[in-house]
Amino acid sequence: MKTLQFRPVRRPLRRQSIAWSLARLLAGFHFFLTATVATSLAGPNETSQVTGSRLMLDIPPSPGNPRNSEGAFLELKDGRILFIYSRFEGKSSSDHAKARLAKRYSSDGGETWSDDTILTTPEEDQVMNVMDVSLLRMGNGDIGMFYNLRRSWRDMRLQLRRSSDEGLTWSEPMQCIPVAGYWVVLNDRIVRLSSGRLVLPAVLHRQRMDFTPAEPDAWGSEKIDRRGVAFFFLSDDDGRTWREAPGFGTIPVPHTKSGLQETGVVELLNGVLWAWNRTDLGRQYEFFSGDGGETWSQPGPSRFTSPRSPMSIKRIPNTDRFLAIWNPAPNYETRPIKPIGGDRTPLVGAIGPGPFGAWTPAYVIEGQDDVDAGYHYTAIHFTKDAVLLAYCAGNAQDKGGLNRVRIRKMSLSLFK
Repeated sequence: MKTLQFRPVRRPLRRQSIAWSLARLLAGFHFFLTATVATSLAGPNETSQVTGSRLMLDIPPSPGNPRNSEGAFLELKDGRILFIYSRFEGKSSSDHAKARLAKRYSSDGGETWSDDTILTTPEEDQVMNVMDVSLLRMGNGDIGMFYNLRRSWRDMRLQLRRSSDEGLTWSEPMQCIPVAGYWVVLNDRIVRLSSGRLVLPAVLHRQRMDFTPAEPDAWGSEKIDRRGVAFFFLSDDDGRTWREAPGFGTIPVPHTKSGLQETGVVELLNGVLWAWNRTDLGRQYEFFSGDGGETWSQPGPSRFTSPRSPMSIKRIPNTDRFLAIWNPAPNYETRPIKPIGGDRTPLVGAIGPGPFGAWTPAYVIEGQDDVDAGYHYTAIHFTKDAVLLAYCAGNAQDKGGLNRVRIRKMSLSLFK
């Protein structure tokens, strides 16, 4: 298997100017195009049950292990696939409960998987938990493992550990976000641009009122502001140092309690960055950067209808098309929302060229609207002839919609 090489590409100034002009043009016509060109992917006549997909791994909760959830993939140099996910221990499955990172391997393209090996624990750093993994092949050939280290409700920041021996041993962690705060970075989110720059999308939730270090749930009591602000941290030296980009994203509307949450970002073929966030306004919101993530357009509603749940997007290798995975139905008035899955069902996917242009109809990967189960926080990994999707799932039997992790394998021929 080929090792990704770190080859910085310096674009001419003219190309950067053209890309930024395009980003501004996209932003300027954003609302018009969303309303007139893009059609909803969530309507009942726009979905079809996908065939040719198989469930390869299902890790349910068990006594003393109340939750197994979001993760990320990486192909190793010997062709094996590494999967790292969050494994909770104790009695609680809440986001701030005790969690550690576990890894598994597949030697046959995701068909079968090894047992767990524990990688890192909260006791090592005397913190609440560790979770939300992203994996990236670094420029020097190392594996980069990024994860959130939750010290308290006042301090959750992304860490980076490197491995020069394909995941057998790991360096000491380094902080990617220099200033303490409640920074949320989702799993499978760190990207490398064609220039070599690394982009870390993070959402800051500010403290709304005082609370003690022993506060059991500052999020549930709304002592942490749920209205997120999207920031971006950049590295031009392969992750050794990071800086905050001057641009950021907010929603300029009064009727939102979420703001922008759980940012994702990809690079389009023309060099423009396309970012998106979940919101409580019935759609994913999107915005653009034409200068490598330094500055950003004003966020606005995208074509993707959605409840306040995350979306994942990655480019299909060697093509100009993207695979998007998300929950399509918003939490609209009169829709019955059940207590476990809520509005995070079904899980659907579609293929398209980016923020504008024709996308395929959405197809159902798993779940039905009338079943009390949830599916979300998807990691995407393309193999030679298939795509692996790892996502959280759960129903009443699991005592939560986040409490089991599943890996599904789908043929790439489905996306043509």
